[in-house]
Amino acid sequence: MKTVFTTLFLFLLLSALAVGGYGFVQYEQFTKQKVSESAPEIFEIKKGSNIRRVAADLEAQSIIKPAWQFQLLAKITKQENKIKAGEFAIEPGMGPQDLLDRFTSGKTISYNTTIVEGFTFKELAKKLQADPNLVKTLTPDDYKYENIMAKIGSDEKNPEGWFFPDTYNYPRGTTDVDFLKRSHKAMKQFLQAEWEKRDSVVPLKNPYEALILASIVEKETGVPEERPLIAQVFQNRIRKGMMLQTDPTVIYGMGDRFKGNIRKSDLRRPTPYNTYTRHGLTPTPISTPSAEAIQAVMHPEPSKALYFVARGDGTSHFTNTYRDHRKAVIKYQLRGNAKAYQGDK
Repeated sequence: MKTVFTTLFLFLLLSALAVGGYGFVQYEQFTKQKVSESAPEIFEIKKGSNIRRVAADLEAQSIIKPAWQFQLLAKITKQENKIKAGEFAIEPGMGPQDLLDRFTSGKTISYNTTIVEGFTFKELAKKLQADPNLVKTLTPDDYKYENIMAKIGSDEKNPEGWFFPDTYNYPRGTTDVDFLKRSHKAMKQFLQAEWEKRDSVVPLKNPYEALILASIVEKETGVPEERPLIAQVFQNRIRKGMMLQTDPTVIYGMGDRFKGNIRKSDLRRPTPYNTYTRHGLTPTPISTPSAEAIQAVMHPEPSKALYFVARGDGTSHFTNTYRDHRKAVIKYQLRGNAKAYQGDK
């Protein structure tokens, strides 16, 4: 009887060793697997997925299998509860551990959208509505100027100028509201930080006035290096109580009526944005100002200039008196024809 038990014990022991050895060989083979050229390039882990779901999806898509061994690897390496949601790039030659490391790193595939400096909110809204990478939750009615800021949880009343121009990277699943909130927060933080560092001579009452003037500087600047000087011209005019008299504000006030040219009647039409008929700043920004335009307003270049005129090559000619400004207009815009000058009429 004792011999029978001994024999049975040895048999079971050998069987266990054989099974264990076979399992070890299988596991070793599993860890040496490589993702094939035919595997999907993108693998998505949805929110709430656990390691079992991830392993099953990997097997179903023929990326790595069997699923149970991937789960075992995650358990052994203590990564089973560290999986992140998102889209991940899958590359040929990656092994099971490479995949686990990527899934727990949070290095998901990102998409990007750029807010261009000088955009109006209307142009920004149109771009976001057509962006294929953002999840659309806002309706055309939500994008209306009177509605949008409440939709993103802001106390501001008008969206113009309140979204920081930059290229934003984000993962799949980002909504239009998420995107606008992020950009709005970036603008508020940047504007406040720059306001606190402004030159003491800046004749503006608050950060919003600086945002408005920066939006005008943005639209008036032909070459970047002239922003601080253009900002100074407008601030000099504000100090003297002069009208800003800048064409981009007229164009903004014309809205869809603007067809490429400003007529004399447009300069005389008293819209809230016509700085040829009204003193002071416009009611709101007229565009999305760049960081450089905001900084130019906070740190203008010292000058007594009150006027500038485009030379035709992207740069401007700056003058301190109306008489010199008249000469510059005749020279650079009227090709020397003084009779064509109508600024005094």
